[in-house]
Amino acid sequence: MLAAQRRDLLLERLRTDGRIVAKDLAAELGMSEDSIRRDLRDLAAAGLCQRVYGGALPASPATADYAARRDVQVSGKQRVAAAAAALVGPGSTVIIDGGTTALAVVHALPPDLRATVVTHSPTVASALADHRDVEVYLIGGRLFKHSMVACGAAAMEAARGLNADLFLLGVTGVHPEAGLTTGDADEAAMKRALARRAADTYVLASSEKIGAASRFAVLPLAEVAGVVTDASADDPTVRALDAPVLHAP
Repeated sequence: MLAAQRRDLLLERLRTDGRIVAKDLAAELGMSEDSIRRDLRDLAAAGLCQRVYGGALPASPATADYAARRDVQVSGKQRVAAAAAALVGPGSTVIIDGGTTALAVVHALPPDLRATVVTHSPTVASALADHRDVEVYLIGGRLFKHSMVACGAAAMEAARGLNADLFLLGVTGVHPEAGLTTGDADEAAMKRALARRAADTYVLASSEKIGAASRFAVLPLAEVAGVVTDASADDPTVRALDAPVLHAP
């Protein structure tokens, strides 16, 4: 089998099976495991898969830059955002993460909502300017432009003083085995710090993120209160998630 044919086969297996176990596929094809691993390294370098111990998982399309992600699964993000916005109760304190789905949550909040919003995203904070009865606290730090959020030591220190009812967490991958992942180590650490300051954490997960994975772990699924998604309840990957699932209508 030619190298290009192997790569096409690997991509098809990722689409249909949701993962590749290098040892098993090598035995099935009568090839060396090293050859499969080499192909997976090439696919990972091209951004087409996420390598994990023993094989690979589908790469998240949410690792594109911020401007490009605004046009990915727009209707799905809006549905997730509407369901997540309904979790924000009057008088509550909510931490809203950065990213395009988090921004959609802000647009879905009732204009007369009375609440306190803490965010490390300047775009989220700016979008709340027209919500006259929402008190906004913006965490500062080094700007991570991929998601337009503040990270680093200053942001982590500010997060330690928070106490919130709810954290709406954005990630780039939600996978039954890999858990919740994102593409930057500092951003992953910031998300963990914010999750520790909220009574409940809900994950914003439009369908393209379900079954995908990125390089850095954020949290295990068992540590969140729920996953808000527009993915079908019949999706086997959704059913395998170790967390309650809120299906966006």
